[in-house]
Amino acid sequence: MRLNRFTLSMDYSIPTNTEEILALKNNSINEEIIATAIAGVVQIARRQGQSLEELTETILQDDLVLDLDRRKWLSTMIIQAWDILPSFEDEG
Repeated sequence: MRLNRFTLSMDYSIPTNTEEILALKNNSINEEIIATAIAGVVQIARRQGQSLEELTETILQDDLVLDLDRRKWLSTMIIQAWDILPSFEDEG
């Protein structure tokens, strides 16, 4: 999966908080849901003042949910979303 502006122009609005991201699990999992969740994570991280480096470092930390390969894939998706989503400065 590669994120692009088309993938992120979706039927679901980008989540603005953790609860909205968690609510996505009530939908069938598909590329659009994954892209929506990733976009939400990026936007929330930006609002919290995190840098891309801090966010990817968090994603790459060892955990019990994703193996290293999947964390690397997710990190790549986060970087792509960061690059294509408008920043808050661009919106206002």
